[in-house]
Amino acid sequence: MSLVVLCENEYFLAVHKPQGLTFHSEDDAQGMVAKVQQQFGGNIQGRERLYPVHRLDRMTSGIMLFAKTTEVNSALSALFAEKRIEKYYLALSEHKPKKKQGAIAGDMAKARGGSYKLLRSLNNPARTRFFSQTINIWNGQGVWAFILKPESGKTHQLRVALKSLGSPIIGDRRYGGRSADRGYLHAYRIRFDLFGKRFEITDHVLEGELFSSAEHTKQDPVQVHSTKSEQNSVVLSGLPETWMTPESLAWPKGAFLLPP
Repeated sequence: MSLVVLCENEYFLAVHKPQGLTFHSEDDAQGMVAKVQQQFGGNIQGRERLYPVHRLDRMTSGIMLFAKTTEVNSALSALFAEKRIEKYYLALSEHKPKKKQGAIAGDMAKARGGSYKLLRSLNNPARTRFFSQTINIWNGQGVWAFILKPESGKTHQLRVALKSLGSPIIGDRRYGGRSADRGYLHAYRIRFDLFGKRFEITDHVLEGELFSSAEHTKQDPVQVHSTKSEQNSVVLSGLPETWMTPESLAWPKGAFLLPP
């Protein structure tokens, strides 16, 4: 399986991570880091190594950044640590949330079996802002779509946040989601400033039966195509067009935004 390149420049490589792929190799299964290294490592200006800057869960698809030098790796890692990178995710749930938009905040603690839970305390909280709306699937089923903006990078943060709303992600059995062909969480868009330049990257490669079977609304559907792989083209029907550029949304008060 060839990985899809979303953006490449002198500083980094942005690659689509397929759902179901681990970060590191496990047993006989090759992980995302090894696949990127194998496919791109020896072909980038003579460099043999690429540096993963962040990670995604096995069930999560979407944008992953790989730095081309140690300098860039340090710079991007600092941006993540200092919360100076805007990240946006798409998710699907079959359950109506307790509120349709707002913020979820709380400290996170380990629970049983490798899971995490959200606490009421706010000492070092995970904070996630969101909007939601219903969309229809071809079989007549209605699901709730979420656009999520995490302002921290805690393990399982978004999965726990949606569970706390009463809307576990479809396919996320660990946190109460029903069985599906995948866990429906996708790292959709990322924005940041690096070395005086603005970078904005979007991953339109949406995998899964539910992502690809959303019904057309009365308005014209938003048609999005991957520039690297036409076979992965997808119609984002039923979602507001403003979600395609989520930084333009009127996020709840206090939401992190890059300077103009």
